[in-house]
Amino acid sequence: MPIGDQVHLNGQIVPFSEARISPLDRGFLFAHAAYEVTAVYDGTFVDLDGHLQRLARTLEGIALPNPHSDADWARIHQELIDANGIREGLVYLQVTGGAYEARDFAGPEKFEPTVFLYADAKPLIGQAAEHGIAAIFMHDTRWARRDMKTVQLLSQALAYRAAKQAGADTAFLVQDSKVTEAASANAWIVDNTGRLITRNLSTDILPGITRSGVLHLTEKTGLKIEERAFTPDEALNAAEVFTTSAGAMIAPVIMLEGQPIGMGKPGPVTRKVQKAYYEAIGADVDSVAPWVLA
Repeated sequence: MPIGDQVHLNGQIVPFSEARISPLDRGFLFAHAAYEVTAVYDGTFVDLDGHLQRLARTLEGIALPNPHSDADWARIHQELIDANGIREGLVYLQVTGGAYEARDFAGPEKFEPTVFLYADAKPLIGQAAEHGIAAIFMHDTRWARRDMKTVQLLSQALAYRAAKQAGADTAFLVQDSKVTEAASANAWIVDNTGRLITRNLSTDILPGITRSGVLHLTEKTGLKIEERAFTPDEALNAAEVFTTSAGAMIAPVIMLEGQPIGMGKPGPVTRKVQKAYYEAIGADVDSVAPWVLA
């Protein structure tokens, strides 16, 4: 699933091979940057408004000006997927504090952001959604403002490496004996009554756009949802576990710490959530995900 040949850099669509960013950019030197990843399905963006609202909130929270209006952001996203002929995949967006003449912690009085986007063609409803993934637990070492979608992702990168070394696909991060979220996704469990449980919003977790989309499907699915923190033991003993993110949408977790979750395969509640979400984004479930109907 290659990155598209054409990228957006500071107002222009340019070939990927020609895109250049200064080594003095504050994103590179200080991780002073925000990012978003928006799904594209059948040529249509999934929850772009939600991603742009979160971007604006993050930029304000890290003292960077928003370089574009929502309408301009939408136009840039569309131009990028058109330039790359992408109908299904992801658009990655990053806004940094820009580049200056020195490595100065405080930076200038007024920032002139660097804006970079690329498009990535990939199937969004694939093997992980159908068959499920495995996860491990790890202590959460991230900074205290996880609700900001910044590029400070070293802890998440190390979590993925540890998961891979353990033969798993992701990690559930734990702090004060409670699960915060997965390495790059929100975490959900299903209790023995069929109730969905996911951590309540705070500075401890990212307010996921896909998470929000699932919450809004409550009326359609008829499922009850409780927003609260849950423990690793609750996850291990849950009837079902899944994660939500833009890239994987709804990914069933069938193994946790080498232990099967439920029957060791995606469960009926997860399938109901997948079906409702796929239908909400306009997918032809019969053809792209017939396994949710089984």
